[in-house]
Amino acid sequence: MAQVTPQNEKSDFWKKVRFGGGIGLSTGSNTFSATLAPSAIYQFDDSFALGVGLSGSYYSRKNMLKSTIIGGSIIGLYNPIREIQVSGEFEQNNVSRNFDNPAIKDDNYWSPALYVGAGYRTRNVTVGVKYDLLFDDDKSIYANAWSPFVRVYF
Repeated sequence: MAQVTPQNEKSDFWKKVRFGGGIGLSTGSNTFSATLAPSAIYQFDDSFALGVGLSGSYYSRKNMLKSTIIGGSIIGLYNPIREIQVSGEFEQNNVSRNFDNPAIKDDNYWSPALYVGAGYRTRNVTVGVKYDLLFDDDKSIYANAWSPFVRVYF
């Protein structure tokens, strides 16, 4: 006889899915920046998780440029012990930059990043640093190969 599962109970798959991401907003003298980056991971066990993320950013500086960045990522998380988390992440972003000065050519290109990172974890929050192995001074979307992070999954 087949076992009946109540309608309001989650399947085993969804019990192991955790959601998180990042949000950012910055304004300053003639500048504006906003980022939205949701993500989800599947928690295989207490030590290992694998997931995907999307990201979108907009930046503008008055009388200079407007930039849009849209991308996605695949992330792997491993906790050798409860408090330590190591990660690997491949990120691919499409960068579109439009300059207000006609002497500077607008551009659109793909910018890949391959991060390795480590952090301190407490409950559902991890604080750490990651390093981009594919960092390129001319094409990377960040100013440095090293990036601090705060990762939260519920």
